[in-house]
Amino acid sequence: MKSEINREAALALLKEYNKEPFHILHALTVEAAMRWFAKNLGYSEDEEYWALTGLLHDIDFEMYPSEHCKKAPELLKKAGVGEDMVYSICSHGYGLCCDIEPKHQMEKVLFAVDELTGLIGAAAKMRPSKSVRDMEVSSLKKKFKDKKFAAGCSRDIIKKGAEMLGWDLEKLMQDTLEAMRASEESVNKESAALN
Repeated sequence: MKSEINREAALALLKEYNKEPFHILHALTVEAAMRWFAKNLGYSEDEEYWALTGLLHDIDFEMYPSEHCKKAPELLKKAGVGEDMVYSICSHGYGLCCDIEPKHQMEKVLFAVDELTGLIGAAAKMRPSKSVRDMEVSSLKKKFKDKKFAAGCSRDIIKKGAEMLGWDLEKLMQDTLEAMRASEESVNKESAALN
């Protein structure tokens, strides 16, 4: 897997099509989670590819919400992003807004953690600490079961992602929490600097 775009260019591209602080924070969070998963699943040599795919996964969501994962190829290719990464990015919308199926382990992780990082982020905002550092899987499970909480985060997609990976839901939650704990401070700092 080869990144045909570097992080500086990817970040500039993200900011070109995303102005809302929430969307930028989400992109940085997913980027950091994907970097953590690459290292922890034995894909260190592809870490940059995993991370940049996470950073750019919602490139078209803010400006073209009704064309999510359909407008992305045009925006990405225009910026020099290679076919493999375009496919990987679009595969996170499988079953929702496109029929591009996640095939590689990295694509399955992106599919699963995209929605879950959103749910975890919303749950962290409700905590006195406003942090994932002191969040336990048990409290995350309660939020997961409450369909009214962060209703925009699809529980079905999260479950389907865990199934694709061959993991139980608890492992996916635990690992994603660990990924977000490891990067929370640096993600928040960078997000604040960009907004």
